[in-house]
Amino acid sequence: MSEIYDLLIKNLRVVRPLGQGTTETDIAVKDGKFARIAPNLAAGDAKQVHDGRGRLAFPGVVDAHMHTGIYAPLKEDAVTESRAAAQGGVTSSLNYFRSGQYYLNKGGPYAKFFPEVLKISKGRFHVDYAYHLAPMDATHIREIPTLVSKYGVSSFKIFMFYGSHGLHGRSDDQRKFLMIKPDERYDYAHFEFIMRGVQAARERFPDKAAQISLSLHCETAEIMTAYTKRIEGQKKLKGLAAYSASRPPHSEGLAVFIASYLADETALPNINLLHLSSRKALTAALQMAGIFPHIDFRREVTIGHLMLDTGSKAGVLAKVNPPIRPREDVEFLWEQLLAGNIDWVVSDHACCRHETKAAQKTFGNIWLAKSGFGGTEYLLPALVSEGTKRGLSLNRIAQLTSHAPARRFGLNAKGDIAEGLDADLALVDPRESFVVRARDSASTQGYTPFEGIELAARVKATYLRGQLICENGNIVGPARGQYLHRPTQ
Repeated sequence: MSEIYDLLIKNLRVVRPLGQGTTETDIAVKDGKFARIAPNLAAGDAKQVHDGRGRLAFPGVVDAHMHTGIYAPLKEDAVTESRAAAQGGVTSSLNYFRSGQYYLNKGGPYAKFFPEVLKISKGRFHVDYAYHLAPMDATHIREIPTLVSKYGVSSFKIFMFYGSHGLHGRSDDQRKFLMIKPDERYDYAHFEFIMRGVQAARERFPDKAAQISLSLHCETAEIMTAYTKRIEGQKKLKGLAAYSASRPPHSEGLAVFIASYLADETALPNINLLHLSSRKALTAALQMAGIFPHIDFRREVTIGHLMLDTGSKAGVLAKVNPPIRPREDVEFLWEQLLAGNIDWVVSDHACCRHETKAAQKTFGNIWLAKSGFGGTEYLLPALVSEGTKRGLSLNRIAQLTSHAPARRFGLNAKGDIAEGLDADLALVDPRESFVVRARDSASTQGYTPFEGIELAARVKATYLRGQLICENGNIVGPARGQYLHRPTQ
């Protein structure tokens, strides 16, 4: 008697991240896993049969850099922004989270803080989800082993500029913002101790060590503070060009050097350099990989930094950290992406509603606007659309958006289309163009810096563990996302 599958999707062109080209085949799913991948599977062997219509089948996107709950309550953001993620073929949402202002607006140990995060999150995400955590004080560093063993948090973060520069610009009161005690400092020494703490956890849990890593937002506070004062005072530049100049690329590059040296000093080999935005930053990252070959550096860029430049019509709506850069930096990122020097591409999705982005009376003032914007729903279609024009293969796109971040961050059941893995899929029509309109997104942001850009590929359906969760931009069914205790089996 033939095995009865839960779902059979016929007539697909499967894109494997480590393969070459596409394979015309069918996909059978049972108990949430890929059960069989082969052509001409019998429709009678499945409870449900869907027609893939010859579409590209990518492994579900692992958006490894999101900020759910930063500008709106987590209980709301988890619902709406995960719906937006599903629209774009995202099936795993990895969110950077910390104590302090924004997020839950609380300080204190993660032993109390993180269970609240998990409680709020449960039952709200439409895609699977996990959290990277930032140790903001000495207590958090001591909690790293527990976060790894009890809560399945295998990745951590340092915001290198937070010690003396604000989230949106200059700030003289960072301790209040970070909600740390008077005897605590968020500085290079603290960063060193975080690295030692993460490495100690790797040594304590050798079976998990390969997938325990530290991510860094590399910008140098002192340089940014000085340049912000200068650029703002001179009033020669406006908008995105002014903001880019106020957080100059050499600030990124210097921070990469410092982070790399500290990683070597602390013998921490798993380092992720986040959202590199400029030629100087990425060049510095490549130089450090040559100087410290024993450190496994991973280099990340965002779809925003690949699709937008300082001439963007979005203006203040595209304010983000690090800033959107001039066109020559954008082209350098593409050049290095095509050369294989970028490890994954993310959205850095941070839903910042219009009324939050800037007060009506100050709209257009780049210095007063909040930093960050959403875009998870455009990650895959934009990379397919623009990347294939430039010669990026579909297989490489699957690697950049799914396989590489899944393996780095401990999602061992994600990232590929192979028997036994979670049946996460993004079905893409590479022949259906569309113009980005914020009104079509499930996000509550209400605008997008990508407004009006025409993309030459569209996500038509998203499956999470074999369940259809989005079709033609419409969310299907209840929130089914599960918390990913990492490393997963």
